[in-house]
Amino acid sequence: MADAGRDEVADRVLSAWDAFIDRAETVDLTRPSRLSGWRAQEICVHLGCWDDHTAMADLIASARAGGTGTPPDVDAVNARVTSAHRDATRDEVLVALRRNREATARYLAEEPAELDTALTVSVVGRIPLLSVVLGQAYELAVHGLDLVSCGAAPPSADVLQSGLAALADVTGGLAASMDITGGVTLATPEGGWAFDSDGGGWTVRQVPPGRVDGPAVEAPADLLLEAASGRINPVPAVARRRLKVHDVGGLLALAPIVQAVPGIPGGPILQLAARTVGGAGGMLGRLFRKG
Repeated sequence: MADAGRDEVADRVLSAWDAFIDRAETVDLTRPSRLSGWRAQEICVHLGCWDDHTAMADLIASARAGGTGTPPDVDAVNARVTSAHRDATRDEVLVALRRNREATARYLAEEPAELDTALTVSVVGRIPLLSVVLGQAYELAVHGLDLVSCGAAPPSADVLQSGLAALADVTGGLAASMDITGGVTLATPEGGWAFDSDGGGWTVRQVPPGRVDGPAVEAPADLLLEAASGRINPVPAVARRRLKVHDVGGLLALAPIVQAVPGIPGGPILQLAARTVGGAGGMLGRLFRKG
């Protein structure tokens, strides 16, 4: 998405932040969520910017330093931050969310453009900084869906589409970094996003609704994000034809990403493709071949 420019990325990411914060302001942060052991409080806390957790500043510093170092353990980071701030007041949590939104807006408005394509060390590996920034839209869309279990309104269609754009961009970047030639379309009834990668880089494009060509995963946008994030098991969704996979062999070309980055967004779908090929005589194998 670097070719689309900062303006489009800023519009998508900052709109996703605004929508998430609006919904966070409507919920009781003490309510348990569908995430085991996490209330709305923990969902919001780990997305905030705190004195001891300055994710955006750390990413910028990493990009300036050439993207060296080891990717952080996302589970360990989340456990540390949520434990440290589990008793923060409602106002403190909402301020931390706004502070992270502001840090992102400040980067997009003030930092030199050459940082956009500089590699930075993120939780999913070394990818360009602007892709990591756009990746916030994916996280905010998924956690917006999590907040529904706490009483919030569902994310808007625009936020869900931005989440899919981010998923396509990050996955394409990781594929390119591993010299994988391939691509996938994330298709919804309203249209979707696709990427193509090879050793020289990757491209991302928006696709209209309609016929799907080549490797693709097709479902409503919220279901795609739920499956990609591991919030639901994609197997029943495939069995009920709510989620369709096209050209599973082409999708399988991306499976090495899962071994390199086990927590990658979209990993559950790639793992499903790998299991399907391994058991192609089963029901799911037949369903995929029909897709």
